[in-house]
This record gives sequence, structure tokens and C-alpha cells, in this order.
Amino acid sequence: MKNFPQSFPNTRMRRLRQTPWVRSLVAENTLTPADLVWAVFIHDGEGRVPVGSLPGIDRLSVEEAAKTAKRAESLGIPAIALFPYIGPEGKDEEGTGALDPDGLVPRALRAMKDAAPGVGLITDVALDAYTSHGHDGLLDPDGTIPNDATVERLVKQALAHAQAGADVVAPSDMMDGRIGAIREAFDEEGFTNMMILSYAAKYASGFYGPYRDAIGSAQALSGDKKTYQQDPANSDEALREVALDLAEGADMVMVKPGLPYLDIVQRVSSTFGVPTLAYQVSGEYAQIMAAAQNGWIDGDRVIMESLMCFKRAGASGIITYFAEKAAEVLNG
Repeated sequence: MKNFPQSFPNTRMRRLRQTPWVRSLVAENTLTPADLVWAVFIHDGEGRVPVGSLPGIDRLSVEEAAKTAKRAESLGIPAIALFPYIGPEGKDEEGTGALDPDGLVPRALRAMKDAAPGVGLITDVALDAYTSHGHDGLLDPDGTIPNDATVERLVKQALAHAQAGADVVAPSDMMDGRIGAIREAFDEEGFTNMMILSYAAKYASGFYGPYRDAIGSAQALSGDKKTYQQDPANSDEALREVALDLAEGADMVMVKPGLPYLDIVQRVSSTFGVPTLAYQVSGEYAQIMAAAQNGWIDGDRVIMESLMCFKRAGASGIITYFAEKAAEVLNG
């Protein structure tokens, strides 16, 4: 901030707040539908299935997901992030279903791309929805997550998504070296233009509970994910993670969770100057919705305020379950 004399009464800060038009004119940040990525859950069944811990959110069939892609297009939402619900019958210890070229995610990708070719499709690369133990990777008998063996499977999952029409793969597993391995595989298979959005700064957070309900991993999870997701106490570590993933070929990076980690969003975006997304995670959504339903807050106002906070912190885009509602408000 430039140094210049400021004193009352010559300077009255409220002058620039007194009417809507001047507040709009001097606003430092703006929010548009183009800043939003719509987080969507899909399931291998018919119609819509409500997620109990996420009021107003449903798991969508492939057909409904295609309709949602058209809805995003009509609202000006540029991209959708897909997350699969896999029932117990589709899980095993090695997450084999994640590699199926005709699995739920590839089928949804094809249907959504047919319905709305101009909407970007972002897929989650991790094994947690598909493993019987609920971890993002493989699980050794001693309870450890083998890094390199897990990366080999993640590469195959990423390739299956690329072949099915994904525009962006987003590894959320937090294994070391997976960005470089996926980038190398993409180049070898001719997917040189495939984008990688790395969950570079993903914390071992308590805010993920409703999400795990939505994808069916909550009951399956054994232990915790603290050996691969980041410690909430650390900030410098996030910058090291981002630097490594960018060096390995990531095009964009992610900070997750969102609102409790706005300081990380700000540090990453200002330090690296690369597209930095934030994920307003399920626990954040559920808190706002619960308080709104109880009449404790103005839900619509808080939704829009929370999204603006991401922009103020430097986020290029926001993955959120509020995308449809927010876009409706922004479109008037």
C-alpha cells in the first residue's frame, strides 16, 4: 500500500460506501459464474439419490449428470468436477474398479461430453471411492500406504479418464511423485494437451465427513490419512508441495479445504502466480446449510460472501457444491 497522509475529517472512508453504485465501482474483487466449478456426485443407478449429510445435494445417475452438464452450460459455469459413489459390491482392497475403462466415471464423461461439449470435465484421481478400506491408495498388511505401487495404479486411472474424454485430471491422493508419473504417461500415450489440476495442498482435515458419506467411503475407512495428507499445523510445507507438483508438470494447483485455509490460498497464489483453485469442501457446505436451515444465518448472503472470500484470497476458481445456486444469483 502506498504511503500517503490519511486523517479525519479530510478522509472519510464511508464516502465510498454510501450507495450501491459506488460500492460496485470501487470493489476490489468480483465474482462471476466463470469462477465456479460445480462439484457433482454420480452413482451407478437410476435418477437422483439424496445425500443425507449434504442437504440439497443428490447423487446423480449418468443420465442426470448429462442434464447437469447442460444446466452448467446454460448458467455459464465453465466446468464440473465429478466424484463417484461406489457401493460395497464395487469395492476391493486394490480399488480395481478405478481402472475400468467402462466404469462409472468413463461412462459419465462420455454422456456429459455428448450433452454439453463446451463444459470442462474434471475427474478425481484417487482410489478411496473404490477401496474396501477407504484409503486413497493401496494398503499394506502393516497398515501403511505404499507410495510407488499406488502411483502405478493412479497412472492407469488417469489414463482411463483421459481416454474417456476428461478435460482435466485432478489427483487428490497426495502420493509423492504422482504428477510426474501421470504427465509422463500422458505424453507417451499422446495426451500432451491433457491438463492436470494437482491437489497439491490437501490437508488431513475433519471437514471431509459429508463427502465421505457421499462417495461411500465413510464406513469403509480404516484409520486416518495423516501419513499422506498434510498436517493442518503447516504452511511452508504447502509451498514445497506446490513447487514439486509444478516442477513435475501440473498446470493448476488446489488448496483443500477452503475457508479454514484461506491463508494457504493467498500464499500459494502470490508465491507462484499460477492458477490456484480452492475447494469449498463438504463440511463447509454442511455448516452453512445447517445454520441457514435453523434460521441462524442468512444462507444466501453467507453463500455469496464465502465465495467472494476465495476470490479476495487470490483463488482463480472455486470448486463448490453451491455452484448452481450461486450462478443463479449472479445471473440475476
